[in-house]
Amino acid sequence: MTPPTPSLPLAILPEVAAALAAGHPVVALESTIITHGMPYPQNVEMARTVEADIRAHGAVPATIAVMGGLIRIGLSPQDLEALGQTPGARKLSRADLAACLVTGDTGATTVAATMICARLAGIEVFATGGIGGVHRGAETSFDISADLQELAQTPVTVIAAGAKTILDIPKTLEVLETLGVPVICYRQDDFPAFWARSCGLAAPLRMDQPAQIAAAHVMRGRLGLAGGQLVGNPIPEEAEIPLPAILPMIEQALSEAKDQAIAAKSVTPFLLARIFELTEGRSLKANIALVRNNARLAAEIAQEIAKLRQSASQP
Repeated sequence: MTPPTPSLPLAILPEVAAALAAGHPVVALESTIITHGMPYPQNVEMARTVEADIRAHGAVPATIAVMGGLIRIGLSPQDLEALGQTPGARKLSRADLAACLVTGDTGATTVAATMICARLAGIEVFATGGIGGVHRGAETSFDISADLQELAQTPVTVIAAGAKTILDIPKTLEVLETLGVPVICYRQDDFPAFWARSCGLAAPLRMDQPAQIAAAHVMRGRLGLAGGQLVGNPIPEEAEIPLPAILPMIEQALSEAKDQAIAAKSVTPFLLARIFELTEGRSLKANIALVRNNARLAAEIAQEIAKLRQSASQP
């Protein structure tokens, strides 16, 4: 691990540091999917597989977490294994990141926190499963993920299988539109809904080539526009759980969460775990398939951005 950056508490894995210094493509990965999204040992196996997918598609993976008072940009195999077996890891968003660094606790980064840390390290592309958004009943609970505000202000392109199906997706898209976040769907006209390839709503934007997405990312920077891009990459067809099949299970899980007074950051982990039980593990297999699919596309987009940066730097 490289020493912390003098002005920032960053510890960058040598492989990642070398790639960044050389202008090679790097893809950031979140860590809440490891600590709060899947059980051990599937979580660590998944993380290793996703990192291997990124390498196989020409980029360097950088899984991000907070450990020992430092933002780790890239995890060693030992750190990844340790994180996967940390039951008390904190779930970090923008509001918690600095506090966790000061207390020295172990923290896993959400979409929002991963975007912040990726920007600090100079990483422009981030692959995740699905973004957070407007929770159902938000008109009374005001439960809206910080992921949406982060997409509006941090210049990182995020590849996800849309918004999590447990959310109010129409309201999530409305908020993203209000915040001026480009929502680009990859090779289809419908916005994906995590386990399902479509939520039944039209895609705000569509692009069919990684090079187009990369060019739009670079152009936003040239125009001085704040924020990043959300790329909706539908789950592979063979792994999909269509909405008619998954929605009754989501409704049951939501009802149970309400009955048990589960709220705030505990909602999503509870719902994902309960849906895993209700689908008899099918949701976990789908989750792994969509994360791997997103990682592969992210590596391709990162390569195209690297080409554009290299071309711009030549006389």
